[in-house]
Amino acid sequence: MLEKYLTIKETGSHEIVIQKSRFIGHVKRTETEEEAQEFINSIKNNIKDATHNCSAYMIGEQNLTQKAQDDGEPSGTAGVPMLEVLKKMDLKDTTVVVTRYFGGIKLGAGGLIRAYSNATSEAIKHIGVVERTLMKEILIKVDYGLIGKLENELRNSEYLMGDTEYLDQVTFHVFVPISDVDTFKTWMIDLTSDQAHLSEGDERYVEKDISLA
Repeated sequence: MLEKYLTIKETGSHEIVIQKSRFIGHVKRTETEEEAQEFINSIKNNIKDATHNCSAYMIGEQNLTQKAQDDGEPSGTAGVPMLEVLKKMDLKDTTVVVTRYFGGIKLGAGGLIRAYSNATSEAIKHIGVVERTLMKEILIKVDYGLIGKLENELRNSEYLMGDTEYLDQVTFHVFVPISDVDTFKTWMIDLTSDQAHLSEGDERYVEKDISLA
């Protein structure tokens, strides 16, 4: 599993108009090629009156599954430019469909490439991108006397705090990037003078919004 990667934040759509043609970018996170094809087909089935529904997707940790489809536009003017946007933005497990309603003005090959690229990038910027980081849940059990110091240090750190349990002792649930687990444990031992009981929970991806310029 990758320690960190970028992908689309959520499913959504965004429309732009270029030379009277409407371009609607639809984007969804898809983890398998089957999911990608289902999304593409759902758009085509729901928007049957469109002039074109072009698509592209990139699937897998190493981007091994890639496909671009022009849906009637001149070869290489739609799907491939859309795929290039996904590559440039390094978005994994992402499928995009751009619906075009022809406005009566021909754009030419260069104009189509720019239009489909812009429709894709603008849709992604509108919907948002997240960074998914693989994290390990670390459980820190301490006596009540250490609560104040420990909680203050954790909240001012880069680590993500989860639930806190108050029983006979206090247990903090903290999510730590996989690569930082050993460093984090050493820090906890030093911070509590080895008075904390540390245990590991499950691994999971934690998402953080990424600002797109």
